[in-house]
Amino acid sequence: MDPVGEFVACSSIRLFLMMENRLLREALIRLFRKRSDLVVVGYDGQADPTASQLLETQFDVLLIDSFQSTWPVAKTAREAGGGAAYKAVLIGMEPDEELFMAAIRAGVMGYLLKDASASDLVAAVRAVNRGEAVCPPQLCSRLFRFVAQMVNEIPVKRPARRPDLTLRQQQLVALVAKGLTNKEIASRLNLSEFTVRNHIHRILKQVDAESRSEAVDVIRASGYTISA
Repeated sequence: MDPVGEFVACSSIRLFLMMENRLLREALIRLFRKRSDLVVVGYDGQADPTASQLLETQFDVLLIDSFQSTWPVAKTAREAGGGAAYKAVLIGMEPDEELFMAAIRAGVMGYLLKDASASDLVAAVRAVNRGEAVCPPQLCSRLFRFVAQMVNEIPVKRPARRPDLTLRQQQLVALVAKGLTNKEIASRLNLSEFTVRNHIHRILKQVDAESRSEAVDVIRASGYTISA
C-alpha cells in the first residue's frame, strides 16, 4: 500500500485504488489528480492487501478492478471496521449478469463496464459517494427481473380468519395505504396523533403484521376493499 499525502480537504472524496492492473492504476491516479474534489489516499497493486491497510486510510470510495480476488479483503475490512460506511465501485467489468448480481448482493454500489469513459468513472464515483447506485443500462433489466421475482416469491400473510375491523379502523387503513403519516391521518380524521398511533398499533396486532404496509396487504388479502 502506498498512502498518497497526509492533508486532504474536508470536502474531498477520499479514494482507495485496489488495482491489479498497474497501467490502469497509474492512469486513474493521473486522472483523479486533475479533479479537485477527488483525492487518492492510498493504492495497492497486490491481489491480497490486508484489511487493516485499507482501514488506515479512512477512504470514502473503494475502486476495484477484480471482484473475485479483491472483494473478500474489502469485505473483511468492512467487518473489521464495524460495518464501515465506505462505498465500492467495480470498474472494467464484463457485462456478466451473474457477476453483476453477485456484486450487488455483496454490497457493491457501482458497476462499470470496460467501455466506460473517464468521465463515466468520475461521475460514478461522485454519485456513489452521494449514496446513489450506478450500473450499466444493459444490466438494469436483470436487476428489475430479480426484484420482480423476489416480490412474487414473497407470500402474502393471510390471517386465520377475516379480521373484524371497525369502520374507524377501515378508514385508518385506507389512509395508511395512501402513504399518509400519523400526523396527516390525525388531521384528516380530526383525531389526536396519539389516538391514531394506538389504533394502528392495535390493527398491526390484530392482523399479526410487522409493518404498516404488511398490514395493508394482509387486510386486502382478507377481502377488504382498500383504495390506495
